[in-house]
Amino acid sequence: MLNDSPTIAAISTAKGVGGIGVVRVSGKDALKIAKNICNADLTPRQVQFTSFKDKKNVTLDQGIVIYFPAPASFTGEDVVEIQGHGGIVVLNLVLDACLSYGASLAEPGEFTKRAFLNNKLDLSQAESVADLINASTEAAAKSAINSLSGIFSNKINALLKNLTDLRIFVEACLDFPEEDINFIDQGKVDKKLRSLNEGVSKILDSASHGQLLRDGLKVALIGQPNVGKSSLMNELARESKAIVTEVPGTTRDPIKSDISIEGIPIHLIDTAGLRETEDVVERLGIKKTWESIKEADITLILVDVTDTDGSYEEKIKKKIPKGHKIIIIKNKIDLLKQKASIDYQDDVPQIFISAKRGEGIKLVEKEILKIVGREEPSSNKEDLFMARTRHIEALEKVKKALKKAVLNLQAPELVAEELMIAQKALSKITGEFSSDDLLGQIFGQFCIGK
Repeated sequence: MLNDSPTIAAISTAKGVGGIGVVRVSGKDALKIAKNICNADLTPRQVQFTSFKDKKNVTLDQGIVIYFPAPASFTGEDVVEIQGHGGIVVLNLVLDACLSYGASLAEPGEFTKRAFLNNKLDLSQAESVADLINASTEAAAKSAINSLSGIFSNKINALLKNLTDLRIFVEACLDFPEEDINFIDQGKVDKKLRSLNEGVSKILDSASHGQLLRDGLKVALIGQPNVGKSSLMNELARESKAIVTEVPGTTRDPIKSDISIEGIPIHLIDTAGLRETEDVVERLGIKKTWESIKEADITLILVDVTDTDGSYEEKIKKKIPKGHKIIIIKNKIDLLKQKASIDYQDDVPQIFISAKRGEGIKLVEKEILKIVGREEPSSNKEDLFMARTRHIEALEKVKKALKKAVLNLQAPELVAEELMIAQKALSKITGEFSSDDLLGQIFGQFCIGK
């Protein structure tokens, strides 16, 4: 318990005007502060209606107050939530009253950080609080809830237990060599290592999906002016985000739209048309287009299907960085009375569509998911969990260490070393081994009041 930590307070509801606003207080003096403001004896976990007053006994607002005694609270400390009207001025008045009675203003994420430090949540669960708040799709929200409920942590902890048990055995072999234990055969070390590696691979695959749900995909849409980029963007977004005209060069600045495909957030960028031009403003737009391509996970190259020359398409492909994922989209099939279809040329997908008529849009969406390995919806959405880049990096480090251990089976000392590396990397996910700098970075990304 953080008994020596100062009592903290903050507005926990979002900025702006609302029907209800909440000021949260947590720490050893939370109850005393609340009693001063509410001038009432508070019963644990019972809602009480009262007036909120400052030190001069001036009424600031009326509302309800709830007291959650430690350790049965979100932070594990005494917590009081003061709920009044949702105006920023009145909430600040109540917050100022809390501060005048001795509370300190909470730092971003400090309530959740205290919950972690008081063992109410592990680190991956604590991170999922912020992920749930920031979820941009229903699938992302459900995955964050799963993480908060412990699905991800349970998978990591089960893997960590097996890893720890194996490490204990290997260390025993090193400590008691006179026992003449058959290191490989009796301990079934090879089999256990491969089983652990398989388990890590499964979690890594799910974590990669979870990272997609959290961060989404950046998709850049490029092509010559008036080829139909804005029309395609509007079809993918299911609404008019971009201006569609017959005038070439209409789009000067990148237009961004956040959409969802099978629950995965897609950050779509409609860029300025790529062509030779003397227009200074348009040239600046084209420069931004190439910057968008560099930042994108996937680039959609839109071309006119009636342009049989193909020189423009090849020219653009040569300029795109090697290894960058692209999809060639051939638009305006309605002019040739063709049907929407897809084929592959040198493993590069080519999709024939009519953005004007909305034909072939599903093929584009499916191919975007296929490129990132998510072409089929998850068969068990109840097991999906949210993940971050640091989780992926830790799991990759574990997988690498286990592979090295398998290659060094004849050298128990090296196996023990790799198992220690794997255990530390895995433990960082849930926070068993976490530096203060890492915790500062994680909780610093939270909003104040959470």
